[in-house]
Amino acid sequence: MQKTLLFVKRIDASRLVCYLCYVDLKEIKVWTDTLINSVEQVFLGKREVIEKIVVALLCRGHVLLEDVPGMGKTILARAFAQSLGGKFTRIQCTPDLMPADILGVSVYNPKDGEFHFKEGPIFTNILLVDEINRATPRTQSALLEAMGENQISLEGHTFKLAEPFLVLATENPVEFEGTFPLPEAQKDRFLLVLTVGYPTGEIEKEIIRRQRRLTHPLNDLKPVADLTRLWAIQEAVVKIYMDPRVEDYLLAIITATRSHPFLQLGASVRASLALARAAQAHAALKGRDYVLPEDVRELALSVLAKRIILKPEALFKGQKAERILEEILENTPYPELADAS
Repeated sequence: MQKTLLFVKRIDASRLVCYLCYVDLKEIKVWTDTLINSVEQVFLGKREVIEKIVVALLCRGHVLLEDVPGMGKTILARAFAQSLGGKFTRIQCTPDLMPADILGVSVYNPKDGEFHFKEGPIFTNILLVDEINRATPRTQSALLEAMGENQISLEGHTFKLAEPFLVLATENPVEFEGTFPLPEAQKDRFLLVLTVGYPTGEIEKEIIRRQRRLTHPLNDLKPVADLTRLWAIQEAVVKIYMDPRVEDYLLAIITATRSHPFLQLGASVRASLALARAAQAHAALKGRDYVLPEDVRELALSVLAKRIILKPEALFKGQKAERILEEILENTPYPELADAS
């Protein structure tokens, strides 16, 4: 990738700023490594999870974290916000949470006799939506436009959200009392669905040692990544080259999900676009200006697992989406890219 001049519009909650900036592949690698290393100081032993969230950040996607409570999902989100130097807000979802509690509301001012819009917590850079499946479908749907178009429509007006805008939502997959399953349309708005998982024994021992203090190590994190450069980096990432043979490989995986005997619903066109964007971002994160089949394969499970629906008989037989996707990946031949280097 050659060093390119980009005209960038950076929109935040209060202003529009236009400026010229240069960005190249080396800068992207340094920027992402610096961010990952910072987050890893407080979120130990899960570099792969951190990298995938950075992938989502680079291609303006959102992430659903499915895991049991107490795995550090909130710490992970706050670490990203502090390392980016961005604004962080957290929404604790409950059944009585209303859309206005997320988006904002107009408040009447008796002094001037007018209504003034008071911004909700969605006007931020990093939004943690904790236990999203405890909110009602009406409240869950309040996030759809924001996640898809980076704006909200309210009371006849359209409000632009901050740039960057990243939603990190958490979901407890083992407790269902008082919850509302996410509709498939909303799951499709998340670029990646990730599981944190338990740390190894040595890592957990190190976590215990580091937290033998009155304050959390998170308080020591300082901004390390220039937030104003992120838009330019995002613009550069979408220009990462994808060979037609890699495109064919990606589409072969997608097509296989649509004809698999255990699947009632295969991956959509939005899934194809999401996997392509994620592969480009993963290539940039690894310091390449071209996509390899390995980039597609690395992200396939995280992108596609929640975008396919199994047939009832497959569920009865104990089949899982991840297992079916692994089978598809094993049976889809790699393209030969002898000239990739």
